Amino acid sequence: GGGPMDPPLPPPASLRVLPGGASLFGWLRGRCLGRSAAVDPARDTFGAMTGLYGSIQPADSVYLSTRTHGAVFNLEHSPDGSVLTVACEQTEVLLFDPISSKHIKTLSEAHEDCVNNIRFLDNRLFATCSDDTTIVLWDLRKLNTKVCTLHGHTSWVKNIEYDTNTRLLVTSGFDGNVIIWDTNRCTEDGCPHKKFFHTRFLMRMRLTPDCSKMLISTSSGYLLILHDLDLNKSLEVGSYPILRARRTTSSSDITTSSSGSSGPRAVGSPCHQSDSGPLLEKHLSRSSQREGGSPRNSLEVLTPEVPGERDRGNCITSLQLHPKGWATLLRCSSNTDDQEWTCVYEFQEGAPVRPVSPRCSLRLTHCIEEANVGRGYIKELCFSPDGRMISSPHGFGIRLLGFDAHCSELVDCLPKEASPLKEIRSLYSHNDVVLTTKFSPTHCQIASGCLSGRVSLYQPKF
Repeated sequence: GGGPMDPPLPPPASLRVLPGGASLFGWLRGRCLGRSAAVDPARDTFGAMTGLYGSIQPADSVYLSTRTHGAVFNLEHSPDGSVLTVACEQTEVLLFDPISSKHIKTLSEAHEDCVNNIRFLDNRLFATCSDDTTIVLWDLRKLNTKVCTLHGHTSWVKNIEYDTNTRLLVTSGFDGNVIIWDTNRCTEDGCPHKKFFHTRFLMRMRLTPDCSKMLISTSSGYLLILHDLDLNKSLEVGSYPILRARRTTSSSDITTSSSGSSGPRAVGSPCHQSDSGPLLEKHLSRSSQREGGSPRNSLEVLTPEVPGERDRGNCITSLQLHPKGWATLLRCSSNTDDQEWTCVYEFQEGAPVRPVSPRCSLRLTHCIEEANVGRGYIKELCFSPDGRMISSPHGFGIRLLGFDAHCSELVDCLPKEASPLKEIRSLYSHNDVVLTTKFSPTHCQIASGCLSGRVSLYQPKF
Protein backbone atom coordinates (compact mmCIF):
# COMPACT_ATOMS: atom_id res chain seq x y z
CA GLY A 1 0.00 0.00 0.00
CA GLY A 2 0.95 3.67 -0.15
CA GLY A 3 2.16 3.55 -3.78
CA PRO A 4 1.29 6.12 -6.49
CA MET A 5 -1.99 5.82 -8.37
CA ASP A 6 -1.96 4.17 -11.78
CA PRO A 7 -1.30 6.61 -14.66
CA PRO A 8 -4.23 7.22 -16.99
CA LEU A 9 -2.44 5.58 -19.92
CA PRO A 10 -0.42 2.47 -19.02
CA PRO A 11 3.03 2.26 -20.63
CA PRO A 12 3.80 -0.51 -23.13
CA ALA A 13 4.04 -3.99 -21.59
CA SER A 14 7.79 -4.10 -22.22
CA LEU A 15 8.28 -1.02 -20.02
CA ARG A 16 5.61 -1.68 -17.45
CA VAL A 17 6.85 -1.81 -13.87
CA LEU A 18 4.83 -3.38 -11.09
CA PRO A 19 4.69 -2.17 -7.46
CA GLY A 20 8.02 -2.80 -5.75
CA GLY A 21 9.95 -2.19 -8.98
CA ALA A 22 9.40 -5.68 -10.42
CA SER A 23 9.14 -6.09 -14.17
CA LEU A 24 6.24 -7.83 -15.81
CA PHE A 25 8.53 -10.70 -16.73
CA GLY A 26 9.71 -11.01 -13.15
CA TRP A 27 6.10 -11.05 -12.01
CA LEU A 28 5.24 -13.77 -14.52
CA ARG A 29 8.22 -15.85 -13.43
CA GLY A 30 7.17 -15.45 -9.80
CA ARG A 31 3.66 -16.50 -10.72
CA CYS A 32 4.98 -19.63 -12.48
CA LEU A 33 6.87 -20.52 -9.30
CA GLY A 34 3.72 -20.11 -7.22
CA ARG A 35 4.81 -16.83 -5.64
CA SER A 36 1.89 -14.57 -6.41
CA ALA A 37 -1.13 -13.61 -4.34
CA ALA A 38 -3.18 -14.72 -7.33
CA VAL A 39 -1.66 -18.20 -7.14
CA ASP A 40 -0.75 -18.68 -3.49
CA PRO A 41 -2.90 -16.52 -1.17
CA ALA A 42 -1.50 -18.23 1.94
CA ARG A 43 2.10 -17.23 1.22
CA ASP A 44 2.12 -14.07 3.36
CA THR A 45 0.36 -15.93 6.15
CA PHE A 46 3.03 -18.61 6.18
CA GLY A 47 5.72 -15.94 5.91
CA ALA A 48 4.40 -14.51 9.17
CA MET A 49 4.20 -18.02 10.62
CA THR A 50 7.86 -18.60 9.81
CA GLY A 51 8.69 -15.67 12.07
CA LEU A 52 6.44 -17.08 14.77
CA TYR A 53 8.11 -20.50 14.64
CA GLY A 54 11.41 -18.82 15.51
CA SER A 55 9.86 -17.61 18.79
CA ILE A 56 8.67 -21.01 20.00
CA GLN A 57 10.15 -21.95 23.34
CA PRO A 58 10.42 -25.51 24.69
CA ALA A 59 8.63 -24.40 27.86
CA ASP A 60 5.55 -23.62 25.79
CA SER A 61 5.03 -27.24 24.76
CA VAL A 62 1.90 -29.03 25.92
CA TYR A 63 2.33 -32.65 26.92
CA LEU A 64 -0.39 -35.02 25.78
CA SER A 65 -0.32 -38.10 27.96
CA THR A 66 -0.67 -41.25 25.90
CA ARG A 67 -0.13 -43.52 28.91
CA THR A 68 0.67 -47.07 27.85
CA HIS A 69 0.01 -46.97 24.12
CA GLY A 70 3.62 -47.69 23.22
CA ALA A 71 5.83 -45.69 20.90
CA VAL A 72 4.34 -42.98 18.67
CA PHE A 73 5.16 -43.96 15.07
CA ASN A 74 3.25 -41.31 13.13
CA LEU A 75 1.29 -38.07 13.55
CA GLU A 76 -1.22 -36.73 11.05
CA HIS A 77 -3.53 -33.70 11.06
CA SER A 78 -6.84 -33.46 9.27
CA PRO A 79 -6.55 -31.03 6.31
CA ASP A 80 -8.47 -28.33 8.24
CA GLY A 81 -6.17 -28.72 11.27
CA SER A 82 -9.02 -29.58 13.64
CA VAL A 83 -7.91 -33.12 14.54
CA LEU A 84 -4.50 -34.60 15.35
CA THR A 85 -4.30 -38.38 14.95
CA VAL A 86 -1.58 -40.47 16.58
CA ALA A 87 -0.45 -43.91 15.33
CA CYS A 88 0.75 -46.03 18.24
CA GLU A 89 2.91 -49.11 18.55
CA GLN A 90 0.33 -51.06 20.54
CA THR A 91 -2.63 -51.32 18.12
CA GLU A 92 -4.20 -47.97 18.99
CA VAL A 93 -5.01 -44.71 17.24
CA LEU A 94 -5.47 -41.61 19.43
CA LEU A 95 -7.37 -38.48 18.41
CA PHE A 96 -6.73 -35.04 19.92
CA ASP A 97 -8.00 -31.52 19.41
CA PRO A 98 -4.67 -29.76 18.75
CA ILE A 99 -6.12 -26.33 19.55
CA SER A 100 -7.42 -27.13 23.04
CA SER A 101 -4.94 -30.03 23.55
CA LYS A 102 -7.88 -32.18 24.64
CA HIS A 103 -8.09 -35.91 24.06
CA ILE A 104 -11.08 -36.71 21.83
CA LYS A 105 -11.10 -40.48 21.46
CA THR A 106 -8.98 -43.64 21.51
CA LEU A 107 -9.51 -46.31 18.86
CA SER A 108 -8.33 -49.03 21.22
CA GLU A 109 -8.28 -51.93 18.76
CA ALA A 110 -7.80 -50.09 15.50
CA HIS A 111 -5.50 -52.92 14.36
CA GLU A 112 -4.06 -56.17 15.67
CA ASP A 113 -0.43 -54.95 15.58
CA CYS A 114 1.61 -51.71 15.39
CA VAL A 115 -0.16 -48.81 13.65
CA ASN A 116 2.41 -47.31 11.29
CA ASN A 117 0.86 -44.54 9.23
CA ILE A 118 -2.31 -42.42 8.99
CA ARG A 119 -3.54 -40.56 5.93
CA PHE A 120 -6.57 -38.25 5.59
CA LEU A 121 -8.45 -38.48 2.30
CA ASP A 122 -10.54 -35.41 3.17
CA ASN A 123 -11.62 -33.65 6.39
CA ARG A 124 -13.71 -36.65 7.48
CA LEU A 125 -12.31 -39.87 5.99
CA PHE A 126 -8.90 -41.23 6.96
CA ALA A 127 -6.95 -44.47 6.52
CA THR A 128 -4.61 -46.31 8.90
CA CYS A 129 -2.14 -49.10 8.10
CA SER A 130 -0.48 -51.65 10.31
CA ASP A 131 1.96 -54.49 10.78
CA ASP A 132 -1.12 -56.72 10.78
CA THR A 133 -0.93 -56.37 6.92
CA THR A 134 -4.24 -54.46 6.67
CA ILE A 135 -5.42 -50.93 5.91
CA VAL A 136 -8.55 -49.62 7.64
CA LEU A 137 -10.77 -46.74 6.52
CA TRP A 138 -12.39 -44.57 9.21
CA ASP A 139 -14.99 -41.78 9.26
CA LEU A 140 -14.58 -39.09 11.96
CA ARG A 141 -18.38 -38.89 12.24
CA LYS A 142 -18.75 -42.58 13.10
CA LEU A 143 -15.60 -43.77 14.87
CA ASN A 144 -17.26 -46.67 16.69
CA THR A 145 -17.10 -48.82 13.57
CA LYS A 146 -14.60 -49.22 10.74
CA VAL A 147 -15.77 -48.13 7.29
CA CYS A 148 -13.95 -51.11 5.80
CA THR A 149 -10.78 -53.20 6.15
CA LEU A 150 -8.53 -53.70 3.13
CA HIS A 151 -6.66 -57.00 2.68
CA GLY A 152 -4.00 -57.42 0.00
CA HIS A 153 -0.53 -57.00 1.49
CA THR A 154 1.38 -60.02 2.80
CA SER A 155 3.67 -58.17 5.21
CA TRP A 156 3.78 -55.02 7.34
CA VAL A 157 2.07 -52.04 5.64
CA LYS A 158 4.15 -48.92 6.22
CA ASN A 159 2.87 -46.14 4.00
CA ILE A 160 -0.39 -44.66 2.66
CA GLU A 161 -0.73 -42.08 -0.11
CA TYR A 162 -3.81 -40.69 -1.86
CA ASP A 163 -4.04 -39.61 -5.50
CA THR A 164 -6.41 -36.65 -5.43
CA ASN A 165 -6.80 -36.76 -9.24
CA THR A 166 -8.04 -40.34 -9.53
CA ARG A 167 -9.23 -40.70 -5.89
CA LEU A 168 -7.20 -43.89 -5.59
CA LEU A 169 -5.54 -44.98 -2.35
CA VAL A 170 -1.92 -46.14 -2.74
CA THR A 171 -0.17 -48.23 -0.09
CA SER A 172 3.26 -49.83 0.29
CA GLY A 173 4.68 -52.42 2.63
CA PHE A 174 7.65 -54.56 3.51
CA ASP A 175 6.37 -57.23 1.11
CA GLY A 176 7.85 -54.94 -1.56
CA ASN A 177 4.45 -54.22 -3.10
CA VAL A 178 2.77 -50.95 -4.00
CA ILE A 179 -0.98 -51.64 -4.15
CA ILE A 180 -3.72 -49.39 -5.56
CA TRP A 181 -7.21 -49.39 -4.02
CA ASP A 182 -10.39 -48.01 -5.60
CA THR A 183 -11.97 -46.50 -2.49
CA ASN A 184 -14.89 -45.22 -4.57
CA ARG A 185 -16.19 -48.80 -4.76
CA CYS A 186 -15.63 -49.89 -1.16
CA THR A 187 -17.92 -52.35 0.59
CA GLU A 188 -17.72 -53.75 4.12
CA ASP A 189 -15.68 -56.61 2.63
CA GLY A 190 -13.01 -54.29 1.19
CA CYS A 191 -12.56 -52.66 -2.20
CA PRO A 192 -11.12 -53.50 -5.65
CA HIS A 193 -7.32 -53.40 -5.73
CA LYS A 194 -4.34 -54.32 -7.89
CA LYS A 195 -0.60 -54.66 -7.45
CA PHE A 196 1.02 -51.70 -9.19
CA PHE A 197 4.74 -52.11 -8.50
CA HIS A 198 7.15 -54.41 -6.71
CA THR A 199 10.74 -53.99 -5.60
CA ARG A 200 13.00 -55.58 -3.03
CA PHE A 201 13.89 -53.75 0.20
CA LEU A 202 11.04 -51.21 -0.17
CA MET A 203 10.98 -48.73 2.73
CA ARG A 204 8.80 -45.74 1.85
CA MET A 205 6.66 -44.62 -1.09
CA ARG A 206 5.40 -41.08 -1.77
CA LEU A 207 3.50 -39.22 -4.49
CA THR A 208 4.49 -35.70 -5.50
CA PRO A 209 1.84 -33.07 -4.60
CA ASP A 210 0.52 -33.04 -8.19
CA CYS A 211 0.63 -36.88 -8.27
CA SER A 212 2.79 -36.82 -11.43
CA LYS A 213 5.62 -38.88 -9.90
CA MET A 214 5.97 -41.74 -7.44
CA LEU A 215 9.15 -41.96 -5.35
CA ILE A 216 10.20 -45.15 -3.58
CA SER A 217 13.09 -45.43 -1.12
CA THR A 218 14.81 -48.68 -0.22
CA SER A 219 16.88 -50.06 2.64
CA SER A 220 19.67 -50.78 0.16
CA GLY A 221 20.21 -47.08 -0.61
CA TYR A 222 18.38 -46.78 -3.92
CA LEU A 223 15.71 -44.21 -4.78
CA LEU A 224 13.26 -45.13 -7.54
CA ILE A 225 11.24 -42.53 -9.42
CA LEU A 226 8.28 -43.38 -11.65
CA HIS A 227 7.84 -40.41 -14.00
CA ASP A 228 4.60 -39.27 -15.66
CA LEU A 229 2.66 -41.49 -13.30
CA ASP A 230 -0.42 -43.32 -14.57
CA LEU A 231 -2.00 -45.35 -11.76
CA ASN A 232 -4.68 -46.72 -14.07
CA LYS A 233 -2.11 -48.40 -16.28
CA SER A 234 -1.67 -52.00 -15.23
CA LEU A 235 2.05 -52.73 -14.90
CA GLU A 236 3.71 -56.09 -14.90
CA VAL A 237 6.84 -56.33 -12.79
CA GLY A 238 9.90 -56.00 -15.02
CA SER A 239 8.13 -54.15 -17.85
CA TYR A 240 9.07 -50.59 -16.90
CA PRO A 241 10.99 -48.44 -19.40
CA ILE A 242 14.28 -47.78 -17.59
CA LEU A 243 15.79 -44.30 -17.66
CA ARG A 244 19.24 -45.55 -16.60
CA ALA A 245 20.59 -45.64 -13.06
CA ARG A 246 22.72 -42.72 -11.92
CA ARG A 247 24.29 -41.43 -8.79
CA THR A 248 22.99 -38.02 -7.72
CA THR A 249 26.17 -36.01 -7.81
CA SER A 250 27.46 -33.13 -9.87
CA SER A 251 30.78 -34.87 -10.59
CA SER A 252 31.48 -37.15 -13.54
CA ASP A 253 30.96 -40.23 -11.38
CA ILE A 254 27.89 -42.01 -12.74
CA THR A 255 28.52 -45.44 -11.29
CA THR A 256 25.97 -47.12 -9.08
CA SER A 257 27.54 -48.76 -6.06
CA SER A 258 25.47 -51.47 -4.48
CA SER A 259 25.69 -51.50 -0.73
CA GLY A 260 27.56 -54.35 0.85
CA SER A 261 25.68 -56.87 2.93
CA SER A 262 26.20 -55.98 6.57
CA GLY A 263 23.68 -58.34 8.08
CA PRO A 264 20.08 -57.61 8.97
CA ARG A 265 19.19 -54.16 10.25
CA ALA A 266 16.19 -53.24 12.31
CA VAL A 267 13.87 -50.53 11.04
CA GLY A 268 10.55 -49.22 12.32
CA SER A 269 10.50 -51.15 15.56
CA PRO A 270 12.95 -53.41 17.37
CA CYS A 271 11.71 -56.50 15.53
CA HIS A 272 11.53 -55.04 12.01
CA GLN A 273 14.10 -56.66 9.74
CA SER A 274 15.11 -55.86 6.19
CA ASP A 275 18.03 -56.85 3.99
CA SER A 276 20.81 -54.83 2.50
CA GLY A 277 22.19 -55.68 -0.91
CA PRO A 278 21.88 -55.17 -4.65
CA LEU A 279 18.51 -54.10 -6.01
CA LEU A 280 16.85 -54.50 -9.39
CA GLU A 281 19.90 -56.23 -10.85
CA LYS A 282 18.06 -57.39 -13.94
CA HIS A 283 16.49 -53.94 -14.44
CA LEU A 284 19.80 -52.10 -14.27
CA SER A 285 21.24 -54.18 -17.09
CA ARG A 286 18.33 -53.77 -19.46
CA SER A 287 17.91 -50.06 -20.09
CA SER A 288 15.09 -49.03 -22.36
CA GLN A 289 16.22 -48.64 -25.95
CA ARG A 290 13.08 -46.78 -26.97
CA GLU A 291 13.60 -43.63 -29.04
CA GLY A 292 11.65 -40.44 -28.52
CA GLY A 293 9.97 -39.08 -25.40
CA SER A 294 9.75 -40.91 -22.13
CA PRO A 295 6.66 -43.14 -21.88
CA ARG A 296 4.25 -43.13 -18.92
CA ASN A 297 5.55 -44.71 -15.71
CA SER A 298 9.18 -44.53 -16.85
CA LEU A 299 11.42 -45.81 -14.08
CA GLU A 300 14.54 -43.96 -12.94
CA VAL A 301 16.89 -45.64 -10.48
CA LEU A 302 19.15 -43.37 -8.42
CA THR A 303 21.73 -43.79 -5.69
CA PRO A 304 21.38 -40.52 -3.76
CA GLU A 305 24.65 -38.93 -2.74
CA VAL A 306 24.88 -38.91 1.05
CA PRO A 307 27.66 -36.94 2.79
CA GLY A 308 30.09 -39.06 4.73
CA GLU A 309 28.56 -42.26 3.41
CA ARG A 310 31.37 -43.06 0.94
CA ASP A 311 31.43 -46.80 0.28
CA ARG A 312 29.53 -47.96 3.35
CA GLY A 313 26.15 -47.85 1.70
CA ASN A 314 23.06 -46.46 3.37
CA CYS A 315 19.43 -47.12 4.15
CA ILE A 316 16.86 -44.45 3.16
CA THR A 317 14.50 -44.68 6.11
CA SER A 318 12.26 -41.63 5.67
CA LEU A 319 11.08 -39.95 2.48
CA GLN A 320 9.05 -36.72 2.24
CA LEU A 321 8.24 -34.25 -0.54
CA HIS A 322 8.29 -30.46 -0.67
CA PRO A 323 4.66 -29.18 -0.60
CA LYS A 324 5.23 -27.41 -3.94
CA GLY A 325 6.96 -30.42 -5.47
CA TRP A 326 10.35 -28.69 -5.76
CA ALA A 327 12.41 -31.18 -3.75
CA THR A 328 12.50 -34.43 -1.83
CA LEU A 329 13.61 -34.79 1.78
CA LEU A 330 15.40 -37.98 2.87
CA ARG A 331 16.61 -39.35 6.20
CA CYS A 332 19.48 -41.76 5.59
CA SER A 333 21.50 -43.92 7.95
CA SER A 334 24.72 -45.71 7.06
CA ASN A 335 24.69 -49.49 6.91
CA THR A 336 27.38 -49.46 9.59
CA ASP A 337 24.79 -47.58 11.72
CA ASP A 338 27.23 -44.94 12.90
CA GLN A 339 25.91 -41.93 10.94
CA GLU A 340 22.53 -40.45 10.14
CA TRP A 341 21.81 -37.59 7.73
CA THR A 342 18.93 -35.36 6.64
CA CYS A 343 19.30 -34.46 2.95
CA VAL A 344 17.36 -32.24 0.52
CA TYR A 345 17.45 -32.98 -3.21
CA GLU A 346 16.11 -30.51 -5.78
CA PHE A 347 14.15 -31.90 -8.74
CA GLN A 348 16.06 -31.14 -11.94
CA GLU A 349 13.40 -30.49 -14.55
CA GLY A 350 13.66 -31.59 -18.15
CA ALA A 351 14.03 -35.07 -19.57
CA PRO A 352 17.12 -36.26 -21.45
CA VAL A 353 17.10 -35.99 -25.25
CA ARG A 354 16.86 -39.78 -25.47
CA PRO A 355 15.65 -42.09 -22.70
CA VAL A 356 18.89 -44.10 -22.89
CA SER A 357 21.05 -41.08 -22.06
CA PRO A 358 22.14 -40.88 -18.39
CA ARG A 359 19.43 -39.17 -16.45
CA CYS A 360 19.65 -37.63 -13.01
CA SER A 361 16.48 -35.91 -11.81
CA LEU A 362 17.75 -35.02 -8.33
CA ARG A 363 20.58 -32.82 -7.10
CA LEU A 364 21.75 -32.67 -3.48
CA THR A 365 21.34 -29.06 -2.31
CA HIS A 366 21.33 -29.16 1.51
CA CYS A 367 22.19 -31.64 4.24
CA ILE A 368 22.92 -31.89 7.95
CA GLU A 369 24.17 -34.67 10.21
CA GLU A 370 21.69 -35.93 12.79
CA ALA A 371 22.03 -37.32 16.30
CA ASN A 372 22.51 -41.03 15.69
CA VAL A 373 20.36 -42.30 18.58
CA GLY A 374 17.50 -44.76 18.81
CA ARG A 375 19.17 -47.11 16.36
CA GLY A 376 16.79 -49.36 14.47
CA TYR A 377 13.89 -46.89 14.70
CA ILE A 378 12.78 -44.78 11.76
CA LYS A 379 12.62 -41.04 12.40
CA GLU A 380 9.90 -39.37 10.33
CA LEU A 381 10.67 -35.74 9.45
CA CYS A 382 8.56 -33.20 7.54
CA PHE A 383 8.36 -29.91 5.65
CA SER A 384 6.35 -26.95 6.96
CA PRO A 385 3.14 -26.23 4.98
CA ASP A 386 4.91 -23.49 2.99
CA GLY A 387 8.04 -25.59 2.46
CA ARG A 388 10.40 -23.06 4.07
CA MET A 389 11.30 -25.12 7.12
CA ILE A 390 12.01 -28.72 8.05
CA SER A 391 11.15 -30.26 11.40
CA SER A 392 13.47 -33.14 12.15
CA PRO A 393 13.65 -35.55 15.12
CA HIS A 394 16.97 -34.94 16.88
CA GLY A 395 17.72 -37.08 19.90
CA PHE A 396 15.17 -36.36 22.64
CA GLY A 397 13.79 -33.37 20.74
CA ILE A 398 13.30 -31.79 17.33
CA ARG A 399 15.27 -29.30 15.28
CA LEU A 400 13.71 -26.67 13.04
CA LEU A 401 15.93 -26.34 9.99
CA GLY A 402 15.97 -23.73 7.20
CA PHE A 403 17.67 -23.51 3.81
CA ASP A 404 19.26 -20.31 5.11
CA ALA A 405 19.11 -18.34 8.36
CA HIS A 406 16.09 -16.33 7.11
CA CYS A 407 13.90 -19.34 6.25
CA SER A 408 13.89 -18.34 2.60
CA GLU A 409 12.15 -20.31 -0.13
CA LEU A 410 14.28 -23.11 -1.53
CA VAL A 411 14.24 -21.60 -5.04
CA ASP A 412 15.64 -18.33 -3.64
CA CYS A 413 18.72 -19.89 -2.04
CA LEU A 414 19.82 -22.79 -4.22
CA PRO A 415 23.56 -23.26 -3.67
CA LYS A 416 26.00 -24.30 -6.40
CA GLU A 417 27.30 -27.06 -4.13
CA ALA A 418 25.59 -28.89 -1.29
CA SER A 419 25.32 -26.59 1.76
CA PRO A 420 24.48 -27.27 5.41
CA LEU A 421 20.89 -26.78 6.53
CA LYS A 422 20.69 -23.95 9.07
CA GLU A 423 19.42 -24.71 12.55
CA ILE A 424 16.66 -22.19 13.35
CA ARG A 425 15.70 -23.58 16.75
CA SER A 426 16.03 -26.72 18.83
CA LEU A 427 13.17 -27.91 21.05
CA TYR A 428 13.82 -30.57 23.67
CA SER A 429 10.87 -31.64 25.80
CA HIS A 430 10.81 -35.45 25.61
CA ASN A 431 12.49 -37.95 27.90
CA ASP A 432 13.00 -40.47 25.10
CA VAL A 433 14.01 -40.62 21.43
CA VAL A 434 11.67 -38.63 19.16
CA LEU A 435 10.42 -40.75 16.25
CA THR A 436 8.04 -38.44 14.41
CA THR A 437 7.17 -34.76 14.02
CA LYS A 438 4.55 -32.84 12.04
CA PHE A 439 3.57 -29.21 11.38
CA SER A 440 -0.09 -28.26 11.64
CA PRO A 441 -1.41 -27.46 8.13
CA THR A 442 -3.36 -24.43 9.40
CA HIS A 443 -1.97 -23.21 12.75
CA CYS A 444 1.44 -22.18 14.03
CA GLN A 445 1.98 -25.43 15.87
CA ILE A 446 4.30 -28.44 15.71
CA ALA A 447 3.66 -31.88 17.17
CA SER A 448 6.24 -34.52 18.05
CA GLY A 449 5.98 -38.07 19.36
CA CYS A 450 8.57 -40.26 21.08
CA LEU A 451 9.53 -43.84 21.81
CA SER A 452 7.92 -43.91 25.25
CA GLY A 453 4.56 -42.73 23.88
CA ARG A 454 4.40 -39.02 24.73
CA VAL A 455 3.12 -36.42 22.30
CA SER A 456 4.24 -32.79 22.62
CA LEU A 457 2.73 -29.71 20.99
CA TYR A 458 4.85 -26.59 20.49
CA GLN A 459 3.35 -23.17 19.93
CA PRO A 460 4.31 -19.50 20.46
CA LYS A 461 3.41 -17.99 23.82
CA PHE A 462 1.52 -14.70 23.73
